[in-house]
Amino acid sequence: MDKLNIRKANFEDTELLLTIGRQTFFEKFTQNNSEENMLQYASEAYTLEKIASEVNNPNSQFYLASLNNQTVGYLKINFAEAQTELQDPEALELERIYVLKEFQGRKFGQQLFDKTLEIAKQAKRNYLWLGVWEENTGAIKFYEKNGLKAFSKHVFMLGNDAQTDIMMKLELNYPKTN
Repeated sequence: MDKLNIRKANFEDTELLLTIGRQTFFEKFTQNNSEENMLQYASEAYTLEKIASEVNNPNSQFYLASLNNQTVGYLKINFAEAQTELQDPEALELERIYVLKEFQGRKFGQQLFDKTLEIAKQAKRNYLWLGVWEENTGAIKFYEKNGLKAFSKHVFMLGNDAQTDIMMKLELNYPKTN
């Protein structure tokens, strides 16, 4: 298995994060959604200003994954009030694992997930949570294989299409230090 180089992204990486985010989003979700809804969502979620503000948020972190100096994807996690939903100080939200289509099937998503667990452990979070589109069965199976369990649902607006995300969590229960 190829081992990724995973490093924390910084402000200079904003354009790269934007490019990879848009590309992976369209690669994964275009087939099952209207072009209008895809473009509307992307025009809000994938702008240089939006990504820059997320990179600058101290409670959000991006990690770029590369192989042989070629970026293959990234990871985005959120702490505290940067979390999109629960905003629980004891939790870590895994908002995105994006791997470019040409690099999928090589266990890169697993390496990014393992990095998420490492960060959660270092931060002594009680649990990891995420939302995943109910029709993204491959991702749901991946998260289940990694021990996450469904605990709720929420509505995710893709353009004007109300979609259902399954909210999943993994109890970590790392010991607290005082």
